[in-house]
Amino acid sequence: MKRVLIAGGAGFIGSHLCERFLDEGYEVFCVDNLYTGTRENIIHLEANPHFHFIEESILNPLDMRCEIILNFACPASPPHYQKDPIYTARTSFEGTFHLLELARKNNARFLMASTSEVYGDPEVHPQSESYRGNVNPIGIRSCYDEGKRIAETLTMDYRRFYGLDTKIIRIFNTYGPRMLENDGRVVSNFIVQAIQGKPLTIYGDGSQTRSFCYVSDLVEGIYRMTMKENFSGPVNLGNPEEYTMKELAHLVLELTGSRSSLEFLPLPEDDPKKRRPDITLAKKELNWSPQVPVREGLKATIEYFQKKLKAGASQRQP
Repeated sequence: MKRVLIAGGAGFIGSHLCERFLDEGYEVFCVDNLYTGTRENIIHLEANPHFHFIEESILNPLDMRCEIILNFACPASPPHYQKDPIYTARTSFEGTFHLLELARKNNARFLMASTSEVYGDPEVHPQSESYRGNVNPIGIRSCYDEGKRIAETLTMDYRRFYGLDTKIIRIFNTYGPRMLENDGRVVSNFIVQAIQGKPLTIYGDGSQTRSFCYVSDLVEGIYRMTMKENFSGPVNLGNPEEYTMKELAHLVLELTGSRSSLEFLPLPEDDPKKRRPDITLAKKELNWSPQVPVREGLKATIEYFQKKLKAGASQRQP
């Protein structure tokens, strides 16, 4: 049985990957220090004899046997990665270095989960993998943006210098069950605010755009990339269907039946004005494109948060 190490495996995306690799017959080692991941995301997997949870930070070197390593260990939403920007930058550099060293020791395949944030506030739209980005190296987002860029650099240098089998994916906005209700991402923000009857907070005038990929589609793309021979990427994984923030807010209000108002707040520093992936390469190399419509994915995500918030409320009652 092949072993896969999923760093950040108790997180939103990582926990879904743990499930997928277990379903595919792998022995899964989930490594997470629970900085933003939670045991709740993986508790249903712990009875599986082929699932192993290791509470550890990738800032510490790991020593174990594995054939595949997936690096998803990094705070990914602005409130979380800005909470301790030095820790975020160290996770991307030192943590990635430690995992690459482990991959080299095992001659393992290594997949680096990068992000659309490497494109910064793009001057090219949509963004293809050949675009080098427009990133502020000293802004409040740079601990994450530049952290992921140096993680890509390390990954490619290990490929060139040591001949390591490496892959890079660039993830665009992803949503679905197991998102944290306080992670600061726009989908979770809007849904939780709508359910609670609070104003939906829109930063700027609401004309900025994002593209939203449902988590099951993303996991399929990641799995195909992991299994793909002779293709290292980078490759964009995301949904090219583009929404303004106002359009998304109105859609969430419609699907929740909420009467919440819209509240407009100042746009944060370096917040990208447009974001949409060009997935031509993913279609060609992975035969992949998103299958879940945004409306359908939002319904499933809303149902998840309704249950989660209801359970939380019942636990708080005396």
